[in-house]
Amino acid sequence: MCGIWALFGSDECLSVQCLSAMKIAHRGPDAFRFENVNGFTNCCFGFHRLAVVDQLYGMQPIRVKKFPYLWLCYNGEIYNFKQLQKHFGFEYQTLVDGEVILHLYNRGGIEQTASMLDGVFAFILLDTANRKVFLARDTYGVRPLFKVLTDDGFLGVCSEAKGLIHLKHSTSLCSKVEPFLPGHYEVLDLKPSGKVASVELVKFHSYKDEPLHAACDTVEALPPGFDLETVKSNIRVLFENAVRKRLMAHRRIGCLLSGGLDSSLVAAVLLKLMKEMNMNYPLQTFAIGMENSPDLLAARKVAAHIGSEHHEVIFNSEEGIQAIEDVIFSLETYDITTVRASIGMYLVSKYIRKKTDSVVIFSGEGSDELTQGYIYFHKAPSPEEAAEESERLLKELYLFDVLRADRTTAAHGLELRVPFLDHRFTSYYLSLPAELRVPKNGIEKYLLRQSFEDSNLLPKEILWRPKEAFSDGIASVKKSWFSILQDYIDQQVDDLLLEKAAEKYPFNPPRTKESYFYRQIFEKHYSGRSNWLPHYWMPRWVKATDPSARTLKHYKSATQE
Repeated sequence: MCGIWALFGSDECLSVQCLSAMKIAHRGPDAFRFENVNGFTNCCFGFHRLAVVDQLYGMQPIRVKKFPYLWLCYNGEIYNFKQLQKHFGFEYQTLVDGEVILHLYNRGGIEQTASMLDGVFAFILLDTANRKVFLARDTYGVRPLFKVLTDDGFLGVCSEAKGLIHLKHSTSLCSKVEPFLPGHYEVLDLKPSGKVASVELVKFHSYKDEPLHAACDTVEALPPGFDLETVKSNIRVLFENAVRKRLMAHRRIGCLLSGGLDSSLVAAVLLKLMKEMNMNYPLQTFAIGMENSPDLLAARKVAAHIGSEHHEVIFNSEEGIQAIEDVIFSLETYDITTVRASIGMYLVSKYIRKKTDSVVIFSGEGSDELTQGYIYFHKAPSPEEAAEESERLLKELYLFDVLRADRTTAAHGLELRVPFLDHRFTSYYLSLPAELRVPKNGIEKYLLRQSFEDSNLLPKEILWRPKEAFSDGIASVKKSWFSILQDYIDQQVDDLLLEKAAEKYPFNPPRTKESYFYRQIFEKHYSGRSNWLPHYWMPRWVKATDPSARTLKHYKSATQE
């Protein structure tokens, strides 16, 4: 996990523009480099490093003797770089996993490069010999990337939007900062003046398609067919493989543990594999919540069952409320459920950074979207519509859960790893018949739970624990975190302000005091950029006015039994 930043065709002094690169220093606390491009005095790269692999040669932009005309700045982890080396006979000059990008590009161009990378990534690749600039981002947008491109060809690229919004340019302040679409690459021509012109934006991978890099995977062809035992076995094999490949690190590995199904499965498989690999330290797991919250109690059970070194972070309502502004600044969004759920994750990440030496942090993001884990999936009109909704949620992950997970951990210099969003695992799960993937017997994620039922990885009561919304599980059922927030915000936002909210904020107008409160803070830091959030996250097929699971009938009946 690092912070990348680059400018092409800047009219302003680069030493002044460089101050914007410091806005993302939190992403790479170990080292910083600012480097001009030979022959293009108005083009430069900035890089903040979190050293996870190759402590000696891992600084960027990466340049190697074999390709002196290539410059690479990337944020991410390429899990199959050794398999690709063996498959294509590449000769690496460093131990940096991202070096493979240079070799793949030299061998087959940008499309093959993006398609063959098994991992999470956002990169800027400059080819001065052919005067091309390439941008690319992984399938689900696990690693963030933003860009601004003016009409006269000035390009700015950064891991977070905050590194671009204060850039200066001769024609105007750079206003059209936007997220770079996941699963795409862009080709731009580099002119002698250092300015660029976009040539094409290409989608290189669809979620349902088995990725091109599967041919080089350590797990070979899976048994075909959709009989239940085969499917369950394939799910276990692919999920274990997804966790195993993410063990690539020279820094200590830890795991977030809420006690829900997703994080518990990740932690259990992770610890099992770490034991098999004889890693010389215990797995640290981290749970956060208010005193005696459901998540803390469930996580304690899981940690005892799997034998992790468990840490509990207990926070009170005052600490949570005090964190709201920092959280919104880090997130760059005002989405209600994203902000709400980010507070716990932000505070636990802060604890990990200050109190432990774990840096590479595993988490369960992506499972709810992939395996239909949200409570409202019980209301889906048909399996086919549920499958479509699952794909829509995956497509928008970069705006919501993946955004939350990246920003809250990156704010404290941690690197996030999310095995549920492994390319092979997701493409296989989405290839299964729609009726296999829906909730059954009143239980969401039924197929995933069933697949691990006989594995003894988790206690039965955890494996079949009903869904908790993350922002609700960290508080008691009687007084949820979102209720605490409502009580506080009710005193902060006047009724009259809310009545006139649509006049003040015509795009995505706030409809509750909570959303108004978040929007005010967002506008303070990112004025006029409300279009970064195309719409609020809300459940479908139900008449919901709030995104929290506990406002839905199914959730209420389950918690009252």
